[in-house]
Amino acid sequence: MPDVAPAIPQPFDPARERVLLFTLAGIQFAHILDFMIMMPLGPILMRELDIGAHQFGLLVSSYSFTAAAAGLAAATFVDRFERKRLLLMMFALFTLATLICGLAPGYAMLLAARASAGAFGGVLGAMVHTIVGDLIPFERRGRASGAIMSAFSISTVAGVPLSLLLANHFGWRLPFFLIATLALPLLLLGLKQLPNLRGHLPTAVVSEAERAHPLAAMRDTLLDANHRRALAFMALMMFAGFSVIPFVTIYVTANVGIRQEDVPYMYLAGGCATFFTARWIGRLADAWGKIRCFRLIAVVSLAPLYIQTHLPPVPLWVMVIAATVFFVLVPGRMVPAMAIMTSAVEPRLRGTFLSLNGAVQSLFSGFAATVGGLMISLQDGQVVGYGNVGLLAMGATVVAIYFVGRIRLHAVHI
Repeated sequence: MPDVAPAIPQPFDPARERVLLFTLAGIQFAHILDFMIMMPLGPILMRELDIGAHQFGLLVSSYSFTAAAAGLAAATFVDRFERKRLLLMMFALFTLATLICGLAPGYAMLLAARASAGAFGGVLGAMVHTIVGDLIPFERRGRASGAIMSAFSISTVAGVPLSLLLANHFGWRLPFFLIATLALPLLLLGLKQLPNLRGHLPTAVVSEAERAHPLAAMRDTLLDANHRRALAFMALMMFAGFSVIPFVTIYVTANVGIRQEDVPYMYLAGGCATFFTARWIGRLADAWGKIRCFRLIAVVSLAPLYIQTHLPPVPLWVMVIAATVFFVLVPGRMVPAMAIMTSAVEPRLRGTFLSLNGAVQSLFSGFAATVGGLMISLQDGQVVGYGNVGLLAMGATVVAIYFVGRIRLHAVHI
């Protein structure tokens, strides 16, 4: 009788579960900060590298497009390897690529380095959520997704303002050096704290068959209509967010009249709020239902989407309030959305499915950033067309609100 890889004992005690989630959130923090830092650095990079809005959009989208390609490649093998080893290997390569971003001598090299960081970072995000799905029971998965998504809040509260401060005083390279430095202790923490995860691995007999058919897991995943509906839902969500988010800083400095030196206040206030609200939204998703919670947050998020993309010149305090509501609700939709995605697949295909999900996220965030960059332009120092981008994002959100009800959730884990 062939041996089956042992599953991790479930459930973990609360203290152990908190340590695991803290470790995964730390890795996610480095990955998200690396992606997010490009957006508020927009005006600085455009000035220092002498590039336009379209070229800056390529810096954002290159990361996303290579992450999408890497996610598709990972979907062919991710469920055939032990989770911890694969996660930490991707994290080490991501750290190296981020360091190279800081060493880039000009636009072309920075573009290539961002593409490399995206290739490893895209797999990282999928692996983090895969491990959450493997380790955390369905009834606590919304709360776990909230804890992981709080990495966005921490990067916004601490990482983005600090990086902007360093960039304003010491140049745009220093934030990338900071991220690479922070990643090293997180790598060691993951090595020590994460358990080996082999419970998803098939029997030895099946493994030999799958070696002849490396695309079998991807085929099985995509043949499932529920998986296809879930991936289409995520595509809508990414387009609804990343057609708008990469250009927030450019718009508020050019049209709203906010000084570049005051931009960190927006991220600080928004991040402080979302640090608490992401966890609250996660608990709400578990208590009230993940799909129902998503619909509620998504409907309410339509207002800040419109306001953020149509703001006239306003005082800083008004901008801070508007940005805080925007950061709470627009990225906040992803807390129940990711709980839905990790629950839309059975455990044996979870890594493959979430790698495909990561590819969809990256592809459509890059596509959205490219579309947003093409729809806006700078005329006489003002951003033109951003309001139309906001209306398009609102339309995609409305379609996602309808579409999410067609996704069936699984309440099992390994």
